Amino acid sequence: MTRKFAWLCVALLLNGALNYSSLRAAPAWVSDVFEITLRTGPSSDNVILMVVPSGTELTVLEEDGVYTLVQTLGGTEGWVLTRYLMDEPSAREKLEGMVQKLTNSQAYGESMAAELDEIRAEYGDMTRAFNNLQQDKITLESELKRITDKAENVIAIDSQNVDLQQKLTTAEIQINLLEDEKDRLLNQSDRKWFFIGALVLLGGIFLGLVLPYMKFQRRTRYDQF
Repeated sequence: MTRKFAWLCVALLLNGALNYSSLRAAPAWVSDVFEITLRTGPSSDNVILMVVPSGTELTVLEEDGVYTLVQTLGGTEGWVLTRYLMDEPSAREKLEGMVQKLTNSQAYGESMAAELDEIRAEYGDMTRAFNNLQQDKITLESELKRITDKAENVIAIDSQNVDLQQKLTTAEIQINLLEDEKDRLLNQSDRKWFFIGALVLLGGIFLGLVLPYMKFQRRTRYDQF
């Protein structure tokens, strides 16, 4: 009988130790209803160490029924009422984090739009330069034909032909380079418009999903009161 009682005590101690270790370092968050007090002991008679704002993350060290021993991120340990703690951040904290992410995405989208405007302006400049070079090419070709048709001196014709042919070759090279640059800018512009559209669409979907959920959470909280 004594041996059985001893084994029972050992089992109870081990179970208590396992339960205590499972409670240590567990996360908890202060309810978003109000601020709570952190005290030196598990009763309202103990000294208040600090006031913990709603939404604050705490680390659970020990539970004592009505009160829970917690630790702040700054390292302060104290007791708070267990009913004022939640196992996850409040809906308001989650919403604020999501709204911040959405705001950052919108700001990035605006930056991308400004960069897109710059690319479009550069594309316009390239297009105008391309058109000017095309006109120069036409002029040079016309001049080359005129000299070839009317020139009487073969040496003079050959000299002018070589000069004009070099200019024509240079103009064609520049035109090819501008065509490649124009295509690159056009492709880059299309990609950025697609990205901005995707950001706007995701933002709309996010608001459509989150706002009804928040209204439901607020209505449920009021019903509980």
